[in-house]
Amino acid sequence: MEKRSRRRGEALHAAILDAAWTELLEGGYSDFTVEAVAKRAGTSRPVLARRWPRRADLAVAALVHYNKTNPIEFPELGSVREELIFALQKLSERGTRTVMKVVLTMNDYFIETNSNMADLRAVLVGENKFEEVLRRGVARGELDEGRLTSRISSLPLDLLRHEVLMTRKPISNELIVEIVDTIFLPLASARDAH
Repeated sequence: MEKRSRRRGEALHAAILDAAWTELLEGGYSDFTVEAVAKRAGTSRPVLARRWPRRADLAVAALVHYNKTNPIEFPELGSVREELIFALQKLSERGTRTVMKVVLTMNDYFIETNSNMADLRAVLVGENKFEEVLRRGVARGELDEGRLTSRISSLPLDLLRHEVLMTRKPISNELIVEIVDTIFLPLASARDAH
């Protein structure tokens, strides 16, 4: 009989976070337990407790791990309008199927950690690739950097999040185009851009 080798280090860490993500996706935060994650990952509760003292810590680590291992790339398409529409479509599709689906179950998390959605968002955002799209638009002369306040820069994502929170469905392409064409670009476009 072949002896199974024990996972250690990064392999064990990734297996635990993958198991935690699956538990969150299947049952939401209210049914999320360290015991279930340990069982799914094929390890013990004390192993998890050494790394993540609270289930809240493990849940957030799983969300961050999912985002890092499943990045959304925003390719250069030559037009800030096209890149914004593409980015919002991808974020909408992913958000309703995965991350937002989990986040919408996390009311107990906010109570346990005395935090809110903005606090969680700050942890999850990390490197904001959406800002790359805006920087490219500025570099091409399509967006006016002076008009890109933090509020205006975040407006497309804020409107996307609001719509997903309200409907719990992917956003239609028509609404995404409306956000870009009638709300964001009039506020952020360079005056001489066509």
